[in-house]
Amino acid sequence: MKICMVISTPFPPREGIGYYTYNLSKKLIEKGHEVIVITRGTLKKTQRQVIDGIEVVRAPFIPIYPFYLYIHGVFVNKLFKSLESEIDIVHVHTPLPPIIKTSLPVITTVHTPMLTDYFYVKIDSLYSLFSKISSRFVSYPLELKHINASDIIVTVSNPIAKELKEYNLDPEDVIVVGNGVDEKFFFPNQKKSVNDDKYILYTGRMDREKGLFDLVECGRYICNERSDISFIFAGSGRDLNILKHKTRKAGLQDRFIFLGQVDKNHIVKLYQKASIFVFPSYHEGLPTVLLEAMSCGLPIIATDVRGNRDLISQGENGILIPTGEPKKIAEAINMLLEDEKLRIYLGKNARNTIIEKYTWEIIANKMLRYYESLVGAQT
Repeated sequence: MKICMVISTPFPPREGIGYYTYNLSKKLIEKGHEVIVITRGTLKKTQRQVIDGIEVVRAPFIPIYPFYLYIHGVFVNKLFKSLESEIDIVHVHTPLPPIIKTSLPVITTVHTPMLTDYFYVKIDSLYSLFSKISSRFVSYPLELKHINASDIIVTVSNPIAKELKEYNLDPEDVIVVGNGVDEKFFFPNQKKSVNDDKYILYTGRMDREKGLFDLVECGRYICNERSDISFIFAGSGRDLNILKHKTRKAGLQDRFIFLGQVDKNHIVKLYQKASIFVFPSYHEGLPTVLLEAMSCGLPIIATDVRGNRDLISQGENGILIPTGEPKKIAEAINMLLEDEKLRIYLGKNARNTIIEKYTWEIIANKMLRYYESLVGAQT
């Protein structure tokens, strides 16, 4: 079977939808299928490349919102027509890829609906105001077109399936497939020593919507009480410099380490040596970094929001806390730092959760069943 993945994010990926598509594609190829990924290129002509066995085609892209949504689509559809006879099924990943005009079966994965995602965005700038308005009048109609053009709608978490009511879908008709992680690459460190440096880890986008200002505020309480703990942030984003400024202003610059974007091999070592992973975001789909941390057997503290709730069972494989409450984060951190048995218990159960439900083998097998049902219905 040859599957065409259509995405709107960089490839090869660093995170998010591109990362999901990459790992799913790799597993499908391992199972004997072919995959072609169509994504955004530059102002130059169409570019082709093979990355780890995945055929990647980058169609011309003009980064001027919202016009690119339509102009890029013209290039993609022209390209797709030249490939269509080779392809068995089209798998679209939202948000905001172009609409593909085809008679082939189409499956769409809704990673996060933009209408509900932007509900959580606080209006604190012209940019955030524009984002909220455009999510309703530009993104929402495009997402509806994708949904109406699809034979099957899948998503990564139960809360997102429920949110698709806003798109005139019955949540019972939405298939929850989940997100995945490479459990063989992200694995626990069996040689962790009590003499290792103790640090609290966050990885991901440096964005206020991830609750990182709360985590810096939480650091005041922790650092005042304990001299043996530091915080490590790995990732990049629009609020990185603001976060650095806040830590300097609070006199915590020596206790907060900002690594910026780091490679995969460095990330796994950070997980393996961390004491606790904290993920204080205000909204989520089904976060990859949380899966990675759990796969490495870390005790997790995460906010009680959609997506996180799919992964974390309170007191069993992690701790759920309210959003926007730095003191609650600090209390949970202190509780885990003082209770080694609980840390080990939560970390072991977190790893087991991944092995039972969230490996790429499990996700790819689920997806293949739906591919085969659609292709079989056409023959």
